[in-house]
Amino acid sequence: MFMNFLRNNVWVAGILTALRLYVGWAWLTAGWGKVTGDFSAAGYLQGSVANPVMSGEQLQYPSYVAFLERFAIPNAEVFSVVVAWGEVLVGLGLILGVFTTAAAFFGVVMNFSFMFAGTISTNPLLVLISMFILAAGANAGKFGGDRWVLPYLKHMFSNKVRYENREAKAA
Repeated sequence: MFMNFLRNNVWVAGILTALRLYVGWAWLTAGWGKVTGDFSAAGYLQGSVANPVMSGEQLQYPSYVAFLERFAIPNAEVFSVVVAWGEVLVGLGLILGVFTTAAAFFGVVMNFSFMFAGTISTNPLLVLISMFILAAGANAGKFGGDRWVLPYLKHMFSNKVRYENREAKAA
């Protein structure tokens, strides 16, 4: 019942649009400074390994620290580009309402990465809002580009499937 309300109610779509714009703006402004500036994730990654999240003497996220040590730090230049442009693209996707659920999903992934590294900031709030955007699905982008993009892609995909089925039957 709640999911139906979240996914179909026009008032919810309006509220989600406001939330989407808020979260999108947070991502866009965070990423834009990185894209236009001289951003490097190397220091942040090394700091996350040097000061991991601990509970007493116990490391809380050992697999994440191992991922940072063995993969992220050696590829810090690539991660710098991915983080900066990822933040900008998530922000644009949410603000424009295009591929809204995908943008929200990747925003949640980045937020959890920052939280695993020990950064709190506004990350939990952004995750909470993004969960509602994800649960609402297409209704979150109803007053955005998804209103036109999703039906177009659905039409294009269904035509391609019909064409392939027709070709398979003819062969």
